[in-house]
Amino acid sequence: MLTDIRLLSHQLAKPRFRSPKELVAWMGAVQAQEYTMAKWAVGTRLKSSSLRVVDDALAKGEILRTHILRPTWHFIAAEDIRWMLQLSGGRIRTAFDSYARSRKMEITESFYTKGCRLLEQLLGGNKSLTKQELMDGFGRAGVETDNHLIHYFLVRAETDGLVCSGVDKNKKPTYALLEERVPPMKELSREEALARLATLYFQSHSPATLSDFVWWSGLAATEARHAVALIETDLLTEKFDSETFYLHVTCDLKVRCRKVLHLLPSYDEYLISYKDRTTVMLHEHHHKAFNTFGIFYPVILYEGRIVGNWKKDSKKKALTVETSLFDESLDLPEDLLKKAVDYYCSFHAQKSGFHT
Repeated sequence: MLTDIRLLSHQLAKPRFRSPKELVAWMGAVQAQEYTMAKWAVGTRLKSSSLRVVDDALAKGEILRTHILRPTWHFIAAEDIRWMLQLSGGRIRTAFDSYARSRKMEITESFYTKGCRLLEQLLGGNKSLTKQELMDGFGRAGVETDNHLIHYFLVRAETDGLVCSGVDKNKKPTYALLEERVPPMKELSREEALARLATLYFQSHSPATLSDFVWWSGLAATEARHAVALIETDLLTEKFDSETFYLHVTCDLKVRCRKVLHLLPSYDEYLISYKDRTTVMLHEHHHKAFNTFGIFYPVILYEGRIVGNWKKDSKKKALTVETSLFDESLDLPEDLLKKAVDYYCSFHAQKSGFHT
């Protein structure tokens, strides 16, 4: 039952949405440091899609890629960026400040102020520039940076609400001014923002525990508990393996999901958005899905369980996929595997693939 509900919540069974904007708004946030893989994370959850459709949503600014919630990249819906930054911006800055000190990097307030003015000059007029183009622009202005320093600077500018993702250039991500990219939205109080974040998480990730929500949201345990309390009338509780799980009231507790097989990307929300992953895969196989350094690999999802790995076959010119199972005795239905592989290939061929 747990995996059935989770498949439905994640839109990995009986998907409801056709547009990337709708899907990302439903999920709240989709982890996205592996840029191409993250686009596939969106595509595999839609009724039908292609890489071009996801790229178009990013180009139009309907969905954005930025550092938010936890100190890593996420896709979020444009209308959610400001209130999410309100909740997580300071926490991410603190994390990156600590990282910068460990690398003996320092951005003084005078450097940061000057850099922000430069950013506004370089990006003003709805321009989108890659990180390298921004480094070149800084150099021409007499402000020398390196790859690490500009990254640290841009993360701070993101969390301060100055920049967000722009329009890709030659398949490379860019930066743009947030105020030019996203129109003003109604501000939320902190209480409203906490309730909104909890709602987004539990509607799209149920069943999940409080610890799972703490991990995904980056909130302190006390604040996460308060967020859950704010929406308690919208949550049900169930015991699975002696753990208390929360389920959003929109969850269908009766539907059973069969014949579901997906090629999930690295860092997919189905795994990474939970503190405890033993509910969907055996502990003995964890090292095949992710390592102790926080690296997550592409995995095969079958009937709600993570059962193997997959990768693109780099030896062939045509786009093909290699698969391997954690347990070789498992018999995956060939028709389901072929359907999943065909959808992945059609998605990247820029044609409209169908996945119902």
